[in-house]
Amino acid sequence: MEEKKKEKIKEASIKEENKSKSIYIIISLFIIIIFVAFIIALKNTGLINLGSISNKKAELNYTTTNNKIKEGIYITDVSEVVEEVMPSIVSITSKTLVKQGLFGPSYYNQEEYQEGAGSGIIISKNDNELLILTNNHVIEGAEELSVQFVNEKSVDAKVKGTSPRKDVAVIAININDIDKDTLNSIKIATMGDSNKLKVGNGIIAIGNALGYGQSVTTGVVSALQREVEIEETKSKMIQIDAAINGGNSGGALLNSSGEVVGINSAKYSSGGLSSSASIEGMGFAIPITDVKDLITSLMNGEEDKSDGSIGVEGYMVTSSQNKAYGMPIGFYIQKTVSGGGAEKAGLEKGDIITEIDGNKVEAMSDIQNVIYSKKKGDKVKLKISFPNGREYKEKEVEVTLS
Repeated sequence: MEEKKKEKIKEASIKEENKSKSIYIIISLFIIIIFVAFIIALKNTGLINLGSISNKKAELNYTTTNNKIKEGIYITDVSEVVEEVMPSIVSITSKTLVKQGLFGPSYYNQEEYQEGAGSGIIISKNDNELLILTNNHVIEGAEELSVQFVNEKSVDAKVKGTSPRKDVAVIAININDIDKDTLNSIKIATMGDSNKLKVGNGIIAIGNALGYGQSVTTGVVSALQREVEIEETKSKMIQIDAAINGGNSGGALLNSSGEVVGINSAKYSSGGLSSSASIEGMGFAIPITDVKDLITSLMNGEEDKSDGSIGVEGYMVTSSQNKAYGMPIGFYIQKTVSGGGAEKAGLEKGDIITEIDGNKVEAMSDIQNVIYSKKKGDKVKLKISFPNGREYKEKEVEVTLS
């Protein structure tokens, strides 16, 4: 009896164990099925790639949709704009008399003309003259000027007005010197508003690059009001990535509507921030709106009153000169311009300008910032250090800009 009971208990235990194993297997299979279904669902939603858990070779994911950018303007074909504007662009050839010597600059034995190439924009005309805008450095010092139009005919020109400080000039051609065919083939450019430009706007530059004739480059506005300094003169320019090379100076910077928004200047592009700089992908142009009043004055033969000057030539005293010779920091006057404000105020060679209108003079820009905010005929107050034996004494003078 005892043994039969034990066998029954053992059989019940085995049945219970088998039942537990069956339940475990069923639960495991259920969990596996749920997991596989979960993975498949993730794959279908794009959240997981089954290839990542297999031996399948990795592939790049290419979109099958036509993902086009819907906003933004890209200048690709500018032929219509160029065709419309090109008749208003000219090439300028200048001839400057230079002296050549065999034994250095002090012993001249012959003279010859040196040719320069630049560009210009036809901006207006009156009863007697056709008026062309360019850079001052294109025509500065020229003995002769010649302008070539879109039909490749050339006519002599003369300087109407200049502003060296702004690097702007207007030259004029006698209407009677231009034949009818040329008059019919040229156009007057339309001025735009450079204040409306935005960084990233598409632009077009046209000019007589390297003197080879008119060429076209395109790009975008890289920066606005970019301050650059050339020959100790600071200017705020439009920075562009269109190529600007020698001969492009004076040419037109156009917006996508073909309006002139700037005057290209290779002086800033090729010279850069130093005379030896080589710049890639950076061009500069004078904002047209900044000089529109000046241009109007120049083409009407009016005086450029913005070009006021103290009337001195010299250099900044360096810290080493200050330590070695006890010279005050400031602008050392080497020469006063005859008839200028400084000469009339009694300033002399050896005087040092240490303050202007209460501002210390520690760099050339300290003087320029004050003068550039004034006009001819305005007055400035200068603090002067002048040599008195082995010492420097100070005085204050008032100078009228001329």
